[in-house]
Amino acid sequence: MGRASAAVGGGGARRWLSWLGLCFWAAGAAAARGTDNGEVLPDSIPSAPGTLPHFIEEPDDAYIIKSNPIALRCKARPAMQIFFKCNGEWVHQNEHVSEESLDESSGLKVREVFINVTRQQVEDFHGPEDYWCQCVAWSHLGTSKSRKASVRIAYLRKNFEQDPQGREVPIEGMIVLHCRPPEGVPAAEVEWLKNEEPIDSEQDENIDTRADHNLIIRQARLSDSGNYTCMAANIVAKRRSLSATVVVYVDGSWEVWSEWSVCSPDCEHLRIRECSAPPPRNGGKFCEGLSQESENCTDGLCTLDKKPLHEIKPQSIENASDIALYSGLGAAVVAVAVLVIGVTLYRRSQSDYGVDVIDSSALTGNSLLLNSAMQPDLTVSRTYSGPICLQDPLDKELMTESSLFNPLSDIKVKVQSSFMVSLGVSERAEYHGKNHSGTFPHGNNRSFSTMHPRNKTPYIQNLSSLPTRTELRTTGVFGHLGGRLVMPNTGVSLLIPHGAIPEENSWEIYMSINQGEPSLQSDGSEVLLSPEVTCGPPDIIVTTPFALTIPHCADVSSEHWNIHLKKRTQQGKWEEVMSVEDESTSCYCLLDPFACHVLLDSFGTYALTGEPITDCAVKQLKVAVFGCMSCNSLDYNLRVYCVDNTPCAFQEVVSDERHQGGQLLEEPKLLHFKGNTFSLQISVLDIPPFLWRIKPFTACQEVPFSRVWCSNRQPLHCAFSLERYTPTTTQLSCKICIRQLKGHEQILQVQTSILESERETITFFAQEDSSFPAQTGPKAFKIPYSIRQRICATFDTPNAKGKDWQMLAQKNSINRNLSYFATQSSPSAVILNLWEARHQHDGDLDSLACALEEIGRTHTKLSNITESQLDEADFNYSRQNGL
Repeated sequence: MGRASAAVGGGGARRWLSWLGLCFWAAGAAAARGTDNGEVLPDSIPSAPGTLPHFIEEPDDAYIIKSNPIALRCKARPAMQIFFKCNGEWVHQNEHVSEESLDESSGLKVREVFINVTRQQVEDFHGPEDYWCQCVAWSHLGTSKSRKASVRIAYLRKNFEQDPQGREVPIEGMIVLHCRPPEGVPAAEVEWLKNEEPIDSEQDENIDTRADHNLIIRQARLSDSGNYTCMAANIVAKRRSLSATVVVYVDGSWEVWSEWSVCSPDCEHLRIRECSAPPPRNGGKFCEGLSQESENCTDGLCTLDKKPLHEIKPQSIENASDIALYSGLGAAVVAVAVLVIGVTLYRRSQSDYGVDVIDSSALTGNSLLLNSAMQPDLTVSRTYSGPICLQDPLDKELMTESSLFNPLSDIKVKVQSSFMVSLGVSERAEYHGKNHSGTFPHGNNRSFSTMHPRNKTPYIQNLSSLPTRTELRTTGVFGHLGGRLVMPNTGVSLLIPHGAIPEENSWEIYMSINQGEPSLQSDGSEVLLSPEVTCGPPDIIVTTPFALTIPHCADVSSEHWNIHLKKRTQQGKWEEVMSVEDESTSCYCLLDPFACHVLLDSFGTYALTGEPITDCAVKQLKVAVFGCMSCNSLDYNLRVYCVDNTPCAFQEVVSDERHQGGQLLEEPKLLHFKGNTFSLQISVLDIPPFLWRIKPFTACQEVPFSRVWCSNRQPLHCAFSLERYTPTTTQLSCKICIRQLKGHEQILQVQTSILESERETITFFAQEDSSFPAQTGPKAFKIPYSIRQRICATFDTPNAKGKDWQMLAQKNSINRNLSYFATQSSPSAVILNLWEARHQHDGDLDSLACALEEIGRTHTKLSNITESQLDEADFNYSRQNGL
């Protein structure tokens, strides 16, 4: 420091005068050049013998902790002077402290200088960059500049952006604990504690703590149960997250059955099994099923009255059997007599209506549609059982085409309850009488013959014109550029990303929807929430995950639903892929209000199922009403549908109605149907008096809860028949109320003309995706390829400020299972693929641009790109790829 004080003494004064001379020279040179760079110190001096300064030590990045200033140092040789420049301005000489020495090996002068930077200086600076400083050293030959050193105020906020959450996982399941440390400068380093002891992932291959501060346990062990804490620390402070309790449980399993015991005196033997292979642990489920079974046995040890059974005389056995037989016959005779008396009294009570009808709703509690146009002198009779709310497609066609919905003047209807049928009073549904030809909605003349309910072949032969759809299907040929495959008007689509298919290859990819009986049979309380969607060929291997979009009918809430993605195996069985709330690195599910977007790496058949957690779980139903004229010119038929709210389910209804000549009378509406076990009621209200009429007891129909809740996408509808008083009535107005007991309701307002020429047509579907089922190459994607590449290059690189792909995911409402993206070669590209799948209809580039601007990594709005720029980008991209 003695040399430093000499700066104000004799030698220092001489150097300072020399330095002023250099400054005046620089100012004069600048004036001669006609420039004004705002700098007092020269960047160079006239040529002289010697070498340029070489920096032995350059200033390092520094952090100000609390209110303590930091020192920036630099050292160079040979150096006449060294001065600091901060944020483009020279630091005053009085703020410099310098030392001078001689390098003994080279004989050159070595100068070292340092300055102090205070917290106030950094806080007062407002610029596009961080506060920075740089050294400039002079020698006789010229100047040299050091690197720029940034100075930032260090801090670490108190609250974690995301605390780890406790979990209960089965043994050998995957555990992912998320931790996003508090914001800080410099960025905090994360350490995990288990029961207050540090976790060393290098000593346990089953644990990974490198994936973006998250803790991943690949296969849970019982020893992994415990309390986990995320520790964040930087040069300022340490912070602890909330502790997360992890419980690894074991579900119990049954041992194999023991051998049967010896036959007891009561003619029974037993076998047992224990729930110990393994026993349930840590709250795991107890074994399901029985722990003990018994059955009859008849070997020599079975006795009666202390005698072996084979020694008892046959006569005593016959006497005992005769008593039981006669007792049963007597009870049956009494039951039949009581039933006959009850039926007779009920028929007499119904004589006020002047028709020979037994309403099944009176006996079974089910309402039944009966047509009001029935005459007493009819010649054809039919016997039905159960309510006419139809679900089976064959029964639907049968009843719709029959005279039940298109009443004829020579039909008499007898309706008997399913209770009477079960007792044998009526063993089968019968069709009696002569053949009848009439005018049907499609102009077909059809005849009826005797038919048994278990053998529908005679009637099927008369329905050869009916479509027998089992699936919807579409195909497309895709190459390395990728593309999009859409099933029109179904909500099902497939996104093949760029690069998923190897170069110089092209594959024909298909997609289909099962419209037959679902092959996925629900277990217990589980219900099917989506169509069964197949994409293939199944043997194709993609290098980048593709996005499959499947519509669903659940009112999404993790509090009320446990929703699973399932896949059908080659043997036809269904296996669970994952729960949409689980953590997985093999696939990703993003559940939107009306669709689920799934990232997969293998083709196959997939579907969504749901297990209601509470009675508040809600399925969304689409309710719609169709109408058409019947064969009787005075009658008009209404059919009310309640189907799962998926576009493909409603498309099936529309297809059926087109075949029957039905017209949509009101825009469909959504009904929230609760899983509270209460039934659905459908009523026709406010029928204009003196213009229309409906038979008593048929204006309200009730559908059991199970038929609506477990509909498995098969169209469920109830039918009503209205009769005009005069042929001059052409306008129909009424209300149809669809309500769940102790639930929600919807009103469909019917205001229509029954004449097709006067009726206003209501559009079934929007035509967004019906024109181009398959799109290939850049035109299939909303984000131009060049912009997509820039986004990926920017966000795939880790950033000290946290502005990386995780922030990109967060701004696009992707907040869970981030470990899946961490395993991808380009997490940003997979996130953008998911964005493309979610925005295939709106293509809202403006919202994406806003998200990027919020992150602060780009200031260009994608929506401002003109069409010509997009075309040019696509052309350049195609040219680069040899197209």
